[in-house]
This record gives sequence, C-alpha cells and structure tokens, in this order.
Amino acid sequence: MKRRDMFLGMFALLVLSALSATVAMAQKAQVDRTELPLKGPWYPPITTLDARDAKAPPVFEVKAPKDAPNVVIILLDDLGFGGTGATGSVLPTPHFDKLARNGLLYNQFHTTALCSPTRQALITGRNHHSCNQAKITEVATSFPGATGMLPNDIATIAETLRLNGYSTAAYGKHHETAVWEISPSGPFTRWPNFVGFDEFYGFMGGETNQWSPAVYHNLNRVETPDDPDYHFMNDMATKSIEWMRFQQALTPDKPFFVYFAPGAVHAPHHVPKSYIEKQKGRFDEGWDVIRERIFEQQKKLGIIPADTKLAKKPDDIKDWSELSDKEKKLYARQAEVFSAFLDMTDHETGRVIQAIEDMGELDNTLIFYIAGDNGTSAEGGMSGLYNEMTYFNAEPQGSDIDVMLKHYDNWGDPSTYPHMAAGWAVAFDSPFTWTKQIASNYGGTRNAMVVHWPERIQAKGEIRSQWHHVIDVAPTILEAIGLPQPRIVNGVPQRPIEGTSMAYTWDYPNAPSQHTIQYFEMFGNRGIYFDGWFAGTVHVKPWANPENRFPEDTWELYHVAEDFSMSTDLAKQHPDILAKLQQVFLGEAVKYKVLPLDDRRQELFNPKLAGRPDLMFGRKELTLYEGMDGLLENDFINVKNTSFEIVAEIDSGDKPVNGVIVAQGGRFGGWSLHVKDGIPRYTYNYLGLEHSVAAGKIKLPNGKSTVKMDFAYEGGKKPGAGGTATLYVNGKSVASTKIPKTEFSVFSADESAGVGIDMETPVSEEYDRSGSKFTGKIDKVTITLK
Repeated sequence: MKRRDMFLGMFALLVLSALSATVAMAQKAQVDRTELPLKGPWYPPITTLDARDAKAPPVFEVKAPKDAPNVVIILLDDLGFGGTGATGSVLPTPHFDKLARNGLLYNQFHTTALCSPTRQALITGRNHHSCNQAKITEVATSFPGATGMLPNDIATIAETLRLNGYSTAAYGKHHETAVWEISPSGPFTRWPNFVGFDEFYGFMGGETNQWSPAVYHNLNRVETPDDPDYHFMNDMATKSIEWMRFQQALTPDKPFFVYFAPGAVHAPHHVPKSYIEKQKGRFDEGWDVIRERIFEQQKKLGIIPADTKLAKKPDDIKDWSELSDKEKKLYARQAEVFSAFLDMTDHETGRVIQAIEDMGELDNTLIFYIAGDNGTSAEGGMSGLYNEMTYFNAEPQGSDIDVMLKHYDNWGDPSTYPHMAAGWAVAFDSPFTWTKQIASNYGGTRNAMVVHWPERIQAKGEIRSQWHHVIDVAPTILEAIGLPQPRIVNGVPQRPIEGTSMAYTWDYPNAPSQHTIQYFEMFGNRGIYFDGWFAGTVHVKPWANPENRFPEDTWELYHVAEDFSMSTDLAKQHPDILAKLQQVFLGEAVKYKVLPLDDRRQELFNPKLAGRPDLMFGRKELTLYEGMDGLLENDFINVKNTSFEIVAEIDSGDKPVNGVIVAQGGRFGGWSLHVKDGIPRYTYNYLGLEHSVAAGKIKLPNGKSTVKMDFAYEGGKKPGAGGTATLYVNGKSVASTKIPKTEFSVFSADESAGVGIDMETPVSEEYDRSGSKFTGKIDKVTITLK
C-alpha cells in the first residue's frame, strides 16, 4: 500500500511539473489577440503549504504590442477639399500644412457626406449603414441601417485598442449616441465611455454653442465657466493636453489613443474678434474669384492634375457680380468669420500636436489629420443665417439681408448663432460642384487627409493618390500596430471590418488602389465608385426639398480616373457602363442595408413619424424636481404646437426670490418661467427675434406658493401658431401676454431644459447664467400637455 501511495505521489509531482512546463511555454507563446478581452494564463493548483517556500506566478497584465505607437485621429467638421492651405485654399491652416510637409497628403480620401455617419464609419471601419447610422441620430428610424444604434457586433477601434493595452480618450463632438439614450436614465452602452474611451470630454449633439456649450465629462454634465473669454475649442484642446501629460507621467510605457474631434468649423461659427480682425477684407472679391484662385493654386501645388477642369457651380448659386452691395458686404463678413473660426481651430489643434512633441512622443505617434467629415456646409442656404435655428423653424427673417446686417459687427460673437451663404461652401469645395449632404459628388465626400508617423513613414511632403475611404482608417491602425481584427469582443462575435488598410501606400507611392468599390448614400443622394468610374444622382439639394421620386432621378457618369473634378458627364456616351454601375449600386445597397431610400427631412424630426423610440411617447405629464437640469430636447416633454400648463410649487422663504423656476432653450429660442425681485414672469423667446413677457405686478408671498403658467395655443393643428400665456399665483390670475408665433420644430440643437437654472445661454434678457440660479426652494414642477 505504501509503495502504491508513493507511486501516486511521484506521478502527481510529474504531472504538476509537466503542467508547469506547459504553462511556462504558453506564457512565452504569442498572445491570441483575436478574442477580447485577452484571457489570462491558467496556472496549476499550488501544493506548497507555506508562501515562503513558493514562487508566485507573474500578475497577468494586458500590454500593447512591443513598440506600439501612440495613435491620434484629428477630425475637423464641415470643411471641404479646398479648405486647407496644403490643398490650395486661401483659408489659414498652418498646422495642417506643416504636418503635410512632414508626412503624406492624401488627395483621394473620402467621407460619407454627413457628420454622424462619417464618425461612426471612422471609428469602426464599417460602412455607416452597417453601423445603423444612415443619417444623423436625430432623424433615426426603425429601418435596419438607420436606427442610430451601433450594433454589439461592431466594436470601435477605441475598444479594440483599450482591450489591447492602450489608454484611450475622446475630445469634442460625439454625435453617435442615439438621442433617446442621452439622458440620466441611459442606457449608457453607446456613450463614449462604453464604446472604448477611458476618458471623454465633449458634447453629444451635432453642434454646440462654442461660447456656452453643453459639455459632458464622461457620464456627467458639467457647467463650463461663465466667462466672456471662454471658448470650447480652447477648452477641449487644453483638456486633451492635460490628459496626455498625466497619462504619460504615470504610464510612460503605455501608448495612448486620442480622438480629437472639434465641433469646428460646423455652425455656429463662433470665434473671438482677435481672429476675425486678421481676416478683414480677404474675401471682398467674392466666391467666384476665390474659388478660381483655390483651383489655380491646387494645380500649382500638384494636388490636382494640371489638366483638371473646374467643375461648374450649382445653378442656384448666383454670380458674385449679380449681388447687391449689401449682399456682398454681408457675405464677405460671413466668410471672414468662417475663416477666423478655422484659423482658431487649426491653432488649437496645433497646440495638441506641439504638446505631443514636447513630451518627446511625436516621432512615435501615428497621426491622421482629416480636414473635414464631409464637404463644406451649404446648410446656411443662399444668404446665410444669423441664427441657424431660424432655418429649422422655417422663419424667413433669419435669412433676411437687412435683419442679418444688424448683426454685422457682432457676427460670430455670443449674440449670434451664425452660418454662411452656400456660395462659400461651393468655393471651399473647389474644384467640385457640390457640398455637404451630396453623397453623389466628390464635393460632398472628398476631404484632405494627412498621415504623419516619422518613425515609420520615411517619405515626407509627398502626395498619395490612391482611392480611399473613411472606413479604411481603422484597419490601417490595426496593421500599423500589428494587431489582428478581433473575432470576438466582450463575448460577441464581430462583423468583419469592411475597410481596406492604407499602409501599403506609405512605401509605394505608385501602388494601385486596393479600395476599388464603394457605395455612397445620403437623403437619397446616391452613387457608386468602381475601379476609376463613378455613377451618381443628385436627388435633393442641401437647401431644397426633393423634386423627384427615386425612379425619376437622372444619373450622371464620370471617369474619375481621368476626370479628377467630375466636370464631364459621360452618361450619354456610355449608357452601358452607367447601367452596370447602377446595378452594382443596388447590389451594394442590399448588402449594406442602405434600402429603403429615405429622403424625408422635417418629418423625421418627429419620433412618432420616424418610428424611433422616444422617452416621452404617450406622456401627457412630466414632473421634475430641483436639481434636474441639462435635459436635451429629446429628453423633455414636447410643448410645441399645443396648449400646456406649468405648475410649480415653490418656497420663497422670508425675502424676495430671483431666478429660474423652469426653462427650456436659450438666447436663440426658448421659454422661461422665472422670478425677478420676487415678481413671477413668463418669457417666450421666439428665435431671438421677439420676446413676449407676462409679468406679474405683485411680489410672491413669503413661504410656500403655487405658480402656474397656462398657455392656450390658438393654431389648432397648424404648427408654429401663437397663443396666450397667462400667469397664476395661488390660483389667481396675475398677468397675461399674447405670443404671436411659436417655434414648431426645434428650440435648439444643444441648449437644455432644467429646473432652478438656465444652463447654457439665457432665454430671457433679464438674467444671465449665474443670475438664473433660483434663490428660493423648488419642491416640484409639473408640465402637463392639454
């Protein structure tokens, strides 16, 4: 029996020894990075009784591959191909140009023609319909490909890098979360922190007031300084620099990934006067001369072929010579402010790049500087806008020349929310015809991009002309680091990446393009690129409504391998090629969930018509309490185009109170129930054009009281009509006012609603942000639709 026990003991020791050797060999073996998170090694049971006699195994840590570079993606907003100095522009982009001189400039890089879709495609490597981001999240529908919700089987490049040992951070615009999920109730699964970013500082909508932004730090809404010198572009650059320094100070051997995505130069064009003054007089010659100048400079720089023709501009864009003196004066000012905004944006971006260099990390940092997520925006229409919200509410005063000229000296400051005339968008998209939203023309989809990585890319100041798309950035990053595309992420099998790595272009300038087919679609504007040919149709202009049904659209055909600017339509000469490309488009459209085509616009802002979820579906009443603020418009009960009442139970204490009881919107449109020196008031701010005020005459009593505002809408089913607002204190009518018109569509893109404070810009001119804080106590506020 003893011999048998001794044999079994020796056998067990041999097994354990073999297991230990196997484990040691496994530890030295290649780490399997196709399944994330990485799995720690298995260790055999420890049989040693005393820790003093045993050797502890190493603690499992996830580390990036040896010598992995830092990665930085810089993505500007609403800037077209002719918008950088390196691509011939008259606009100032010295830091982009410097990177281009020391890296590679791509002159055939493409986006999706709109912001949210480009951003989702960029950080996933998949087409935007694959990511359910057909358009922007605010107009999501229930159709597959258009729900606005990133699927679990598509992990972002940020999540892939984070799970491979990177520190990750995002700054600026994050316009990829479904609008009904941006509230304190979540779910937070598609917020930046849960799609791969350890750190997030920015805004969640399509645009923000740069002077008074709606900012989140990770999951928390933060109040930015109430300071006239504050500007978000400067703030986000500073925050990103501070994070990188901190990260490198603590973990210098750990690479970082930074996604730096300003809301600039998207409207509103907000910029300090010091930048504007530098641009004075630079655009007085008008958009036709400027467009021609950019085109000639592009040929001189070799960024476009010398035999390129300048494509004709859209018929709707007037010649500069046809404009009145007032129009010329106003439009030149709009371009000065836009140029100044870009100047500031590139300057602040340069600070980020300089900070990386100061840390000694620039040589080992792979930078993608993408000058725009689509073409320059023509959404300002033919005349531009002093308040962009007037466009969304179909208010003609917003584009009235005389009205806008009243704001000439203040254009770009906090009293305006401006956009520029479409003629400038066409000029800054030179040498192409079209602009943002037009997915069927390179003016909407071609953007300048620089790739900069001194340690790896030997070529400097060279142009790369291979045809590529925004979905190609993510696979390029993976190849550069030496990482495989993950098969499984967080337990979910992953859809294959649909992009093509661009790394082959770094050493082989004349290598043939490896991205040979790509569909495009936006609001029914659609096209297909295939091996040097492009077929497409402009279904709807950025400033108009659709004129045709989809089968009636006229398609164009361009041999883009020889016609860089898409200047010569070959559809009549080659109907056979056009027909084949149309069939290719349909095949890709079915494959990537592009169908059905959807050209609706205003209707899709109504969640009921669009068929997307909404927090307030079926709700006739919303009760809020003190401290509940920062609620974006999609999280708040919809008081537009209807009668409603607000009932607030407050406690004034023993002295007159001041501040906001409840408010929604801000300086450029909204409403506020507030108190001034103890006297209750209701202000309706119609697009910053007209303030209607119901003001009581007697101060609120000390202690508890009930303040009610009753709005009687007089439009029936007609949207945007007026009505009568009546104030009550403890059941007694104390004031009334007639409100001539109301905003039927949207109060603001980013201004919020809340109790006890007016968070961003003030609705009423009778208080500022700090003065909006209610000095008494608010028990509750109930808003009821009638």
